[in-house]
Amino acid sequence: MISTQFSSFSFEDWWQCKGAWVEPPNRRRGGESGVQRLLFPEQVQLYCKRQQGHLYHSFCHPFGRPTILREWHALHMFQRIGIQVPRTVYCSARKYSGQWQALLITEPLAGFISLEAFYQQPLERGQREKVLHAVAKTLRHLHLARWQHGCCYPKHIFVKAQPNEHASNVQVALLDLEKSRQRLTVKKASTHDLRQLFRHSPYMAQKDEQYFLKCYFKTVMQPRNILEKKSVIYDS
Repeated sequence: MISTQFSSFSFEDWWQCKGAWVEPPNRRRGGESGVQRLLFPEQVQLYCKRQQGHLYHSFCHPFGRPTILREWHALHMFQRIGIQVPRTVYCSARKYSGQWQALLITEPLAGFISLEAFYQQPLERGQREKVLHAVAKTLRHLHLARWQHGCCYPKHIFVKAQPNEHASNVQVALLDLEKSRQRLTVKKASTHDLRQLFRHSPYMAQKDEQYFLKCYFKTVMQPRNILEKKSVIYDS
């Protein structure tokens, strides 16, 4: 396993690792957060989410806590309920000169591409339906556990599929879980994520949306008016 190769690495060792920015640092939540690609010998590649002062506040953490720690918890919980996520190599946080620093190191998802990138390919309807069925099934499973992704954009949903594969063999993985949380009801989790997904998928044809919802609602006994037409301004 890759993680065993870096078992002796300390927080400072990881903090000093540098790589190309995949997601340049964004300034928000009173701090900054970005993702780098780290390259090591023998073609080992890892992704490093690096944060400084990037906090969330809650009843349990009124003075703030690094969002990376919330994401690490979500990664662990998603795995427990059978949702595929990147494998964690290292996660920790520290206070340095009075400011929170946090790191999340994960392995790449070999062979996966984002749903956003998938839709940029020339596709036959049958190929799209296989992937949409798998994504709907994954989100349905997530929501039945009352978990909400919280940032359910196509760029955070990754798929792995061969052209001739059956829908049941398409793999789906979820990324960027720093806003994920468990809701009180399935409906609350479902409503938030599905509205986000369609709002941020302008390239998805109406037929694709209808097929996705047909697959999603096949076993989830929720009101079909959970979503409204695209003309409505959805919640972010």
